[in-house]
Amino acid sequence: MHYRRVVLVAVFVLLAALPPRLAVAQIDRPQATFKSSVDVVSVTAVVRDKKGRVVRTLTPGDFVVTDQGNLRTIVDLQSDDQAPASVALLVDGSGSMRLGSATVSSQQICEMILSNLRSDRDLAALMSFDTRLLTLREFTQEFDQIRSGLGEVEAFGSTSIYDAIAGTAAAVANRTQNRRAVVVITDGADNASSYSPEEVAWIASTIDVPVYVFAVGELNPLPAPGERSGSEARNALFELARATGGDYFFASSPSLVSQSTNRLLEDLRHQYLIAFEPGTATGLRRIEIRARNSDFKVRSRKWYSAGGE
Repeated sequence: MHYRRVVLVAVFVLLAALPPRLAVAQIDRPQATFKSSVDVVSVTAVVRDKKGRVVRTLTPGDFVVTDQGNLRTIVDLQSDDQAPASVALLVDGSGSMRLGSATVSSQQICEMILSNLRSDRDLAALMSFDTRLLTLREFTQEFDQIRSGLGEVEAFGSTSIYDAIAGTAAAVANRTQNRRAVVVITDGADNASSYSPEEVAWIASTIDVPVYVFAVGELNPLPAPGERSGSEARNALFELARATGGDYFFASSPSLVSQSTNRLLEDLRHQYLIAFEPGTATGLRRIEIRARNSDFKVRSRKWYSAGGE
């Protein structure tokens, strides 16, 4: 059963109704707010130097924001490594995940993330997908409930990766926390989505939910009917993740799992929250945030919906 129409309705309701404050979550948490006399767009951003180290001490003057190529004024910037986080673990439950070490790697990734979240303030949820999106555990601070749910992920059937990411991003957007993420663990073999990667990138980017993709197992270079090739799947998921301000990781060995999860957790803890004044035009807008220091690389979402922020 596809849920494209349901997700579209949910996304447009979110875009229309959430601002200027997100809906109340199950657990009420303080979040960063901006004091300004004008409407602003808020964007999370992660900055790293040439060696890949997180840069934590920047000020508004260190950033440049462009909106459809036009410079925008930064009205506030905040960074708080103690802020709570909401992380949705989205585990591929399709038949292709039975192959090789994909299932073991996905369990390792989830365990490393959970063991580094803070049970006194962070929230996690567990979801799975084949051609359906299944909520195995709602957002909770009881991480052992998430661990027990991992045993309920069944590798069976076809794969709708992009549909599942869209649905999960819409669910995570209900979290009041500024630090939100969808963590997708998959072998990348999509053959049943009704959404395209580009559409999902737009949805997740517009509601400011970064998507982190962990590629496990081996992506088959010879696709089955209806599937993308291994390289096409990798490129599509990479572009999707980067358009949302997230990232793409190969995680097919214990050492790569460790490196990738550490990088994700660094991103989650050391985000900047940047607020800028939007232009007067409405609709889908492309934005770019960069550092004035060319040695620094900024990752942030690439789109926002003007008039709906």
